[in-house]
Amino acid sequence: MGYKTGLGFDVHRLQQGRKLFLGGVDIPFPQGLAGHSDGDCLIHAIIDSLLGTCGEEDIGRLFPDSDPQYKDRSSLDLLKETMVKLETKKVTIMNIDTVIIAEKPKLAPFIPKMKESLCPILKLTEENLSIKAKTYEGLGEIGRGKAIACWALALVKIEGENS
Repeated sequence: MGYKTGLGFDVHRLQQGRKLFLGGVDIPFPQGLAGHSDGDCLIHAIIDSLLGTCGEEDIGRLFPDSDPQYKDRSSLDLLKETMVKLETKKVTIMNIDTVIIAEKPKLAPFIPKMKESLCPILKLTEENLSIKAKTYEGLGEIGRGKAIACWALALVKIEGENS
């Protein structure tokens, strides 16, 4: 079996009149993430990291914003579809490490719920999914509380490949 890593990144502006979803969790906040789907940049970064492990195109090509079927769609559904694609390629996720970068809201209290939401879909134990929340120390759009960004790094093993 071969082992591969994949790196994912996503960023979305905050927008009035939308719910804030991160890691599949509805977080009480007066703004949500702008996007064609629900804008969950944590899941989007995870999807891109997983697609990267097996040389697939990025999330924007797999779930294009020009396709109306993805309008306001839950990113949890997009993650489930991604997992089906990975299963056909005999990919097993070993671990995922993520960082959410947001000035507000404070996200640490929601991390356990995010893990509860994501681990069953990813087929990971909570110990193998790391979700960290950091601020941007007031720098740039993220630091001014106008956007949220996420990074994800995935390690997978692929059956039938040499390491």
